[in-house]
Amino acid sequence: MLSLLVLWLGLAPAQDYDLLLKGGHVIDPKNGLNAARDVAILKGRVAAVEANIPAAAARRMLNVKGLVVTPGLVDIHVHLFATTGVADAWAGDKSILPDGFSFRTGVTTMADAGSAGWRNFETFRHTVIDRVQTRVYAFINIAGLGMMTDVAEQAVHDMKPEEVARLARKHGDVVVGVKSAHYQGAEWTSVDRALEAGRMADVPIMVDFGYFHKTRPYWQLVTEKLRPGDISTHFFRGPVPIANGQGKLYEYLKTARARGVKFDVGHGGGSFVFRNAAPAIANGFYPDSISTDLHGGSMNGPMFDMPTTMSKMLAVGMPLVEVVRASTWNAGQAIRHPEHGHLTKGAMADVAVWRVREGEFGYGDMGGGTVKGKQRLECELTLKGGEVVYNWNSIGMSDWRALPRDYGVRPVDTVVVPPR
Repeated sequence: MLSLLVLWLGLAPAQDYDLLLKGGHVIDPKNGLNAARDVAILKGRVAAVEANIPAAAARRMLNVKGLVVTPGLVDIHVHLFATTGVADAWAGDKSILPDGFSFRTGVTTMADAGSAGWRNFETFRHTVIDRVQTRVYAFINIAGLGMMTDVAEQAVHDMKPEEVARLARKHGDVVVGVKSAHYQGAEWTSVDRALEAGRMADVPIMVDFGYFHKTRPYWQLVTEKLRPGDISTHFFRGPVPIANGQGKLYEYLKTARARGVKFDVGHGGGSFVFRNAAPAIANGFYPDSISTDLHGGSMNGPMFDMPTTMSKMLAVGMPLVEVVRASTWNAGQAIRHPEHGHLTKGAMADVAVWRVREGEFGYGDMGGGTVKGKQRLECELTLKGGEVVYNWNSIGMSDWRALPRDYGVRPVDTVVVPPR
């Protein structure tokens, strides 16, 4: 009745929202939502998620009919310390500046996984974290120089929990945990000192188990060493024992999960094989978080990016809702930032819009294995804080021929027409 009265009086309807994503299918696992919904945004935050919000209620409307709308992705394992002068290192030439990869793949939040240690973390913050558009968090490496060289990560004398904890507290707005990675020793020193730093700073640790030894088996890491909330990354790496010869899941994994240990994909350039991923998914043991381990050695394959990694999980049987959950809400919780990864009213309006392509697609792993999939996720649109930061197919833009003759000319410019 109110809308009819507005029309009868000749009044313009109130515009309650800045932006409206209309006609999409929303998947928001935190809120149990998997249905057709419109998403309205006001002042950079989610203002409403409802079945039918009038287009006239927003100053700008984007038609996303036929597309899937999710929270912006949270990738908790990347390498971003793109410093100079260090070749062939995750803190150096192998690191990737985030803005070139984040928004175009639906990612609005990233967490660097230990590229910097306590000696160089503040340089990383000043040169990368504070300068980019992507929201960046970080795990501090227990090794003093982080991932500058393989030798640096073996330097037990430079693994100082008190220094790591001090920096974690000082930079608590961006530090989300402690990282142990690439350790080659046959004992637990790197993990134990990371745990000590984690306890001192009250943050989780993430462990890339490095080289596997009989004296420190993987099952012992996740059932005895790691605490509730700690993260085992590279879960589908080749040496991780997941299923026996009959495809049955090893019981220790259920024990570890019951203890609260988190399992992260961390695909990377050498840490993902389908012979581990497929039986885990077939047994209903889904990863808690899906992440890329983005770096120079993985960005051109076999990992490529978050949409490809998510599509691989679809191809081995993980339901789309669970894939989205592991890439958004679960990931935000894993880094103790539950304000990310959902579309609750009042939340920051980080949103990704997807086309789920149907067809025949091939996906590879790091050992030369492949699977065929029927679906591929492609990012169409990304919003960070309510602002469009990526728009693959120019949704909502106008045909240039319908625009004013001088469109695209800045107010400060003067157009000088050449003489005839």
